[in-house]
Formats: sequence, C-alpha cells, structure tokens
Amino acid sequence: MTQFSDLGLAKPLLKALADKGYTQPTPIQEQAIPTVMSGRDLLGIAQTGTGKTAAFALPILHRLAEDRRPAPRRGFRALVLSPTRELATQIADNFKAYGAHLGLTVATIFGGVKYGPQMKALAAGVDVVVATPGRLMDHLGEKSAHLNGVEIFVLDEADQMLDLGFVVPIRKIASQLPKDRQNLFFSATMPGEIGRLAGELLKNPAQVSITPQATTVERIEQSLIFIEAQRKRPLLAELLADRSVERAIVFTRTKRGADRVAKYLTASGIESASIHGDKTQGQRERALAAFKAGETKALVATDIAARGIDVNDVSHVFNYELPNVPEAYVHRIGRTARKGKDGVAISFCADDERPLLKDIQKATRQTIPSFDRRNDKGLAAAAAVADKLAPPERYVDPRRADPRNNVPSELRRKRNRPNKGGGQNAQGQGHGKPGGHNRGRNGGGNGQQAQGQNRSGGGDFRGPKRAAPSERWNPIDS
Repeated sequence: MTQFSDLGLAKPLLKALADKGYTQPTPIQEQAIPTVMSGRDLLGIAQTGTGKTAAFALPILHRLAEDRRPAPRRGFRALVLSPTRELATQIADNFKAYGAHLGLTVATIFGGVKYGPQMKALAAGVDVVVATPGRLMDHLGEKSAHLNGVEIFVLDEADQMLDLGFVVPIRKIASQLPKDRQNLFFSATMPGEIGRLAGELLKNPAQVSITPQATTVERIEQSLIFIEAQRKRPLLAELLADRSVERAIVFTRTKRGADRVAKYLTASGIESASIHGDKTQGQRERALAAFKAGETKALVATDIAARGIDVNDVSHVFNYELPNVPEAYVHRIGRTARKGKDGVAISFCADDERPLLKDIQKATRQTIPSFDRRNDKGLAAAAAVADKLAPPERYVDPRRADPRNNVPSELRRKRNRPNKGGGQNAQGQGHGKPGGHNRGRNGGGNGQQAQGQNRSGGGDFRGPKRAAPSERWNPIDS
C-alpha cells in the first residue's frame, strides 16, 4: 500500500499530514501528486469526496517551498479558481493546514465581503490565492491585483463553473496569465463545453480519471419517493425525525424554496438553517458552522452554495427537488459517504419532475429504487397545516422595495414629462421673455420673466427662479 512518504513530498508536508492523521493517499492523490510535482499539466476527473483538493494542494506547496522566492507586489505565485465562496474558503483552509510548517502565505478573494482587507492582503504579494472569478475580475479591473507572477493555475470544479456561467470570465482571466505556467484542471464530470475549455488551457496534459463520467458512489444507498409537490414538506419532516438521520443536507432548486423548507422544518421542531446565494457571507458562515458543530440537524441548500460544504459526517442527503442538470445529482449525493463512509440519498419526485428523473437515470446509467407515497392520508392531513406553520412569503418586487418608487405611473409621467402648456390653457398663459417668443419653460406668450409663474397646470418644478442679469453677482463689482 502506497504511503504519502513514498511520493517524495517535503518533510514539513509529511509532518502536517501526520498531524491530521493522514498516512495513505487516495487513488487520485496517488496518481496526481507525482505528475504535478514534475511540472506537467494535469486533467483530473474524480467525484467529490475523493480528495481532489489535496491532490493539487500538496504538490503545489511542495513546488513553492522548493523554489522559494518573494511573490510580486499585488501578485501571487499560484492561483486557484473556485465557483463558490464556501469552496474557496475550504480550499484555502486546506492549503493553510498542509502548509502549516512551510511559512507560505495564503489568501482568499471572493464577493460578499469588503474589498479593503483583500486589497491589503494582496498589496505585499501572496504565495497562494484562492479566488472566485467575479471578485478576481473586479480586483484586476481596479489594478489592485495582477497575474504577471502566476506560475501555477488551478481550475477546480470546472463543470460547476460552466453551470454558473463562468466560462467567459475564466477565458478572460486565462488570457492575462503568463504563457509559461503549469495548468491543473479538475472536474467531477466532463461535459462537452468543459472538454473544449480544457483543450484551450492545457498543454499536453496527463489525465487522471478515477471514476467514469456521471457515476455515483457505490457506498451511497439511493432511493426515490414519488410524492405530490404540496406534500413534500411533511414527508421531509417525517423522514428527518427518524433517529438514523444524524446530519442531513436538503437540496432545493430555488433560494426562496430553501428558506421556506427551513422555516417549515424549524416550526416542526427540527433544527435547520438555509444557505444560498442571497445570504450574506456572515449568515452563510454561521449556518455552516452550526451545521458542522451539530447544532442544526438539517442544512437546506441550493446547488450553488452546496459546492463548498465539506462535512465528513453527513449521514443523509435529501433531494427535495430534482436538479435541472443531471450531473448535479452526482454532486448532491456526493455530500454523503465521504472518505470511505456509507451514506443515504433520498430523492422526492413529483409528477412534473419525471422528465428530470429520466435524464438523471440516463446520465448515471442506473434505475433508482422507488417507493410510492402518493395519496397518503397522513401526509395529506399534515400538508393541510403546512402553510400555517410556514406560510408562503409575499413576493416583493425589488423595484417597489424603495418607497420612493411607490408612485402611481400617471404621477410619474407628469413629474418626468412637464406639461409645456402650463397654466390654464394648453397653449400657454404664463410669462415669456420679451419680444413675444414662446420660450417660457412652463408657458409661453408675452411677459417679463424667463420662467413661467403658473405651476398649477402640472408642470414640474426645476428649482429656484434664476436671478435677472442685473441681479447676478459679478466678481468685478466686488
């Protein structure tokens, strides 16, 4: 059996691994680490929970430690791109833990927090930066960061990057990288677009594939329950009440759906919290910390937020709603059965989700064992009170959220489009400039003042009346 000590890693790295109790590498670590240490580009395909992070973090730290040099100001030597804040934080924490005895610096760059601390961290240069594409593009645009000193470029969870629409920003970032660099490309699945992106970035890469595309972990006991959509919440509460469920992640398709499910579970006596893109960074960190500490039994999450959830003791995963993308099913259930443990994945399927189920079973090349709980009288009674426990929130149009926008449309038109025929008649009865020209803003005709005086006809008020030329202040006079 191969040991980490057989891979040629630096002694400080071996000491950090021993401190964490790691002695044997996973299959992807065993194959990827020597390749990355040699400086060759790598394409790695492996499921979540197989140790992909250590597969690139350990050899990167080894290479940086062997060739110590100061990072350029506002620059960094290794760049890791991640799709979500949580995953970026997790990767950075792993870099810090494995490099605890090396003295290398690590920083995270992602949205949802202030720019100041990130700019300060980058100012003197950093050895390793873990970033999300959007915030990194902001720093590049503000010239608070540059990519001139990048020696190693890592793209992690590439398939999720595609789902989130990050392919264009990734190409823009890659265009600013030095041509002489090492590229590492990791993904759990390999859709066609990701394959094309890999072809653009990688140069004669070694390929490490631990599992076939879109396959599921064998240690996960999968099942499917057919149920009406309005009865999913009572069914979920019933299953979570079972003692065998120690810690569970519940997946929904929408952010509002995640909040609503979490609210219902809490009202039913099950400690739960939701995590999604609309939550602040502080809210997401507190929810995740409470879940890791065992203070909450269920964490309700969307696919985007769930990529950074790295909790080893998740006993169950519930697909409250089936994902729109079949590959997302693999990522969801991969939150359980991590590091060799067993897990359970239970999916709910309403009648309108059957096409999604068909796509999932086709992509994973399996038929998921199913049970039918439709027309269940007990769930029907519970569903009748579900909306009382967690009533659906009234949707508020963001444009109406500001009371200043709460103005009837006809009044807005009057205010924004002044009536040129101010006064009593549409033809204009106000005062105009001498000479009989109709130049008054709120009226026309003959008069002695430039501004119309009669505003009762609905014309807008443009500010204080302008002083006559004879009354204006002249610096020569003073």
